[in-house]
Amino acid sequence: MSLFVSSSTPLASGKKSSSEEISRQAQYFTNIDLLSDFLNAVPNVFVVLNANRQIVFANRALYEAFGLDRDEVIYGQYLGDLLSCSHVNIELGQRCGSTEFCHTCGALQATLRSLHGQNAIQEYRIVQHDGAALDLRVSGSTLRLNEQVFSLFAIEDISHHKRRQVLERLFFHDILNIAGVVLGYAELLQNTPTENSRVEKIKTTLYHASVRLVDEIESQRQLSAAESGDLKPMVAPIHSLGLLRSVQEYYQGHETARDRQILIDRHAQDIAFESDMALLRRVIENLVKNALEACEPCQFVTLSCKGDGERVLFTVHNPTPMPRDVELQIFQRSFSTKGYGRGLGTYSVKLLTERYLRGTVEFVTSAQDGTTFVVSYPLFLDEA
Repeated sequence: MSLFVSSSTPLASGKKSSSEEISRQAQYFTNIDLLSDFLNAVPNVFVVLNANRQIVFANRALYEAFGLDRDEVIYGQYLGDLLSCSHVNIELGQRCGSTEFCHTCGALQATLRSLHGQNAIQEYRIVQHDGAALDLRVSGSTLRLNEQVFSLFAIEDISHHKRRQVLERLFFHDILNIAGVVLGYAELLQNTPTENSRVEKIKTTLYHASVRLVDEIESQRQLSAAESGDLKPMVAPIHSLGLLRSVQEYYQGHETARDRQILIDRHAQDIAFESDMALLRRVIENLVKNALEACEPCQFVTLSCKGDGERVLFTVHNPTPMPRDVELQIFQRSFSTKGYGRGLGTYSVKLLTERYLRGTVEFVTSAQDGTTFVVSYPLFLDEA
């Protein structure tokens, strides 16, 4: 049976349970100590809705989240009543589930699906009577008890998360525009010759600093999108040696590479494969940067690649062994050997590799052989 009908037709049944039926159903849940104790112990907001979408149980977290006293009567209410939905107006006969606006309500859709045996998760925005807007993530799961069907309904306020997403998009957009302007002027100066060697050095330094500024901002934007699940890989043909050479060239003039060298193994294979060039380059760059930072002056980082017929493997080696306490925390988001607020390099390597590039990342380290990171990817990345 379809749960979606014409916008001129009420989406939900207008049938309402009697107060006696609500009380009887509420007793089902209060009498099951294990269930009620569990729901009251968790910090998440849970309600149980009956077949007519009315509340028959609410856990302690709900009362705390909405600032309600435990003796306030909410059993028998619809979610729209509880959430003070602006489209609910009892005097005008506009109840929860009966208006045309309800056709786009994620909570109602999740409720109906769960009451029809389908678990559902929805995100939606509700505007309240006082004009405030709430961004919510709701999930409904089917619950059968005493030969009746209920919906176990979880409500999460994601307004803060949504606001942060918007602010991050605006920030990255604006800061990238500003950095792009700086880079544009730096390129213009770089292409304007002068006879003053000191000025030439300043121009070159300014240009490289501008390039790295834009690159660092883009790196943080990618990481933010990756963590929120908004990153979409763009698959294109890649040659492994070309990728390594471009990373080598990029870091040769980098401050991190001062008094250090980046070498490409002479046995490295040139493997043709398909993946997201920007994301993969970011992974290799982060591994190279970490390797350079681990090196002592006059040491070198070695890059290599090979194929096994199904996958392409990249290795980044440095001669410095990794301390055991670093090994145990290397992929944690906030861990860093360089101080508080750092430590996103290997974390982003693992995130981009495993979640978006369908790859694997591992490392070996010893006092004799130093540290080698190995990342492996399929020869053909499925964009789906």
